Amino acid sequence: MKLPIVAYGDPILRKKTEEIDENYEGLSDLIANMFDTMYAARGVGLAAPQIGLAIRLFVVDATPYSESDDEEEGDPSLKNFKKVFINPIMVEEKDEKVGEIEGCLSIPDISEEVDRPLSIVINYLNENFEEIEEEYSGMAARIIQHEFDHIEGKLFVDKLSPLKKAMLKSKLDAISKGKISVPYRMRFPNFKKGR
Repeated sequence: MKLPIVAYGDPILRKKTEEIDENYEGLSDLIANMFDTMYAARGVGLAAPQIGLAIRLFVVDATPYSESDDEEEGDPSLKNFKKVFINPIMVEEKDEKVGEIEGCLSIPDISEEVDRPLSIVINYLNENFEEIEEEYSGMAARIIQHEFDHIEGKLFVDKLSPLKKAMLKSKLDAISKGKISVPYRMRFPNFKKGR
């Protein structure tokens, strides 16, 4: 089932999230719905706060980006990169920071360069509640860091310079007020009249 994606400006995107356990009601359906929602919106990752839940859960699938007609654009490290991250902990951020363009399903039509560490080590539970600790680098590390930020109440625009944020203010305000058209369902914050 495709769920509405929470838009920028909703307080849920700024909330610190709670851990869950294997008894979390409807977890397997929730994970399936998150993947359906992400695919419908043509995303590569989706965190629980983006569908209105303040829990430590996110899903990623960047396998479509592992191959490309243009050999230089495909990223073989993303082959079979479909994963569920439950209660993740960022163990280590390694190497220098590298800038790449990022976007977000909760902040449509805005893409900006964000500096992030090239490699990370993350500890998490998979959908079977098996504990895993893995190292990722390149685009896989970037996708994980972006989604991890969501469960920490952070957004990619928080990493931009004050000048860049000021330049994007009118676009961000428009998104939060629902003055945007996207090809997927969104949930916009409720604003009181006169605001």
